[in-house]
Amino acid sequence: MEQEILNRLQAQEELLKNIYRSTETTRKYFMWTFYGTLVLFVAPLILLAFVIPSFLDSLSTMSGI
Repeated sequence: MEQEILNRLQAQEELLKNIYRSTETTRKYFMWTFYGTLVLFVAPLILLAFVIPSFLDSLSTMSGI
């Protein structure tokens, strides 16, 4: 009886290790997706905040305003 319980605990420990490994992989995918979103979406918005005023200034000097 005791050996059966130990075998079950060992099997559960192996399953928990597999679940942990899978969870960590998923967490890393989410983290890199978040970083990709920052680079590909937020960074251009920040750059546009500097480019648009310069563009408007050059446009206004062309039109003679």
